[in-house]
Amino acid sequence: MQAFVGSLVGFGATKGVFVTTSSFTDSATKYTRSLPQRVIQIDGVRLAELMIEHGVGTRAYRTIQVQRLDEDFFSEDG
Repeated sequence: MQAFVGSLVGFGATKGVFVTTSSFTDSATKYTRSLPQRVIQIDGVRLAELMIEHGVGTRAYRTIQVQRLDEDFFSEDG
């Protein structure tokens, strides 16, 4: 994380996104919270959530059909 932040500083960036398929240690999270640069940490769980949410690298597993009442079926006019 320190090398990543060093790169941000070197390029004059004020924010960055660090993605891992694993997880972040508590010390890495505390470290990034103490910085003037904004560092977004995306761990493996959040990455999977984002992939599913945006349909990246995923495919439909099951489709659920939601039924609603057809009120016209029960009306005397229909």
